[in-house]
Amino acid sequence: MVNTPSGTGDTPASRSPLATDQSPGTSASTDGDAPATQTQSVTFWDGFQAFATTPVAAPPPPGAPPRSLEERLAYHSRFVTVRTPAIDALAKNVRTLMILGRHQTVTARPSLIVTGPAGAGKTTALLQVGRACHLAHTRRHGATAAAGQVPVAYVLVPPAASAKTLATEFARYLGIPVTVGMSQAQITGAVCHTYTAAGVQLVLIDEIHRLNPRTTTGAQSADLIKDLTERIGATFVYAGIDVTTTPLFTGVRGAQLAGRASLIDCAAFPARLGDEEPFRNLVNAMEGALDLRHHRPGTLPKLAPYLHERTAGRIGSLARLIRQAAITALIDGTERITKTTLDAIRLDHLAEQHYQPRTRPRSRNTSTP
Repeated sequence: MVNTPSGTGDTPASRSPLATDQSPGTSASTDGDAPATQTQSVTFWDGFQAFATTPVAAPPPPGAPPRSLEERLAYHSRFVTVRTPAIDALAKNVRTLMILGRHQTVTARPSLIVTGPAGAGKTTALLQVGRACHLAHTRRHGATAAAGQVPVAYVLVPPAASAKTLATEFARYLGIPVTVGMSQAQITGAVCHTYTAAGVQLVLIDEIHRLNPRTTTGAQSADLIKDLTERIGATFVYAGIDVTTTPLFTGVRGAQLAGRASLIDCAAFPARLGDEEPFRNLVNAMEGALDLRHHRPGTLPKLAPYLHERTAGRIGSLARLIRQAAITALIDGTERITKTTLDAIRLDHLAEQHYQPRTRPRSRNTSTP
């Protein structure tokens, strides 16, 4: 158990998950017919640990017995995570910066910011790197020795976050007791103490674009993050929507962040990049992971131009489109994805706004009677 500073009340909702018996909640199953056990949100340590240690979804190996309909519905609901250049770049840079800052104790360690448009896979990249860090820590130290240690923390910036509400989010991740009468300084002190005692090495902060240092509360929240980076011996990685166009990099506080953080652009996939076709390669990888009995290989790569128009090259929209099409094919029994299947699916509003289907003009009958 990781000890927290004394003087903080221990409420049932705020016990540290490092030594709790909290049970996961339940939610509807992937086929909507029966309840299924589901782990907590990854914004809690128990939930992140379950995410990191649960085997990733994978297509059946050649020669494996057919999976049931329920198993395949669940599989396509989770589906595979395709390794993208952004994930590779982030993983490489995070590993380098963690080594670089390992013995840096006087000032904040160098950090990273993952930026890009909505639906470009920023959160997925962040979580995959967090999973890799967690598993590497367990392999290095062994499951028994790693028990009670927390190598990775994942925190979401709340909308219009004040410094106190943001500090509370950091506390909530590890179940650090927080009472109504505690000041921001007390919560921050408890967070720094517990994160250090738990051995947190990597702090992932998502939705960083919600911070606006031009406002009073935003400036205080930005100062809190700067304080945490200097008091917690961990590498900080942020993710947000098009952060270079937000107020995050403006003013004195923005200059401090820009002077410490490297940018990794998680942009939409281009249809072509020189002689390469990265989007078609992405589509091909996703098609290869399908578990449909009558799907014809090569169908989706041939539709790559259409799929790029439908999704604007965003991996999030593409993954949703293919997953929904696969589930539709399983439910209606066709067991294959066609353009007709894809056309019938309503995507996220951003993708639907972008897509302008091409219609053939009606031919005019110019013949005379």
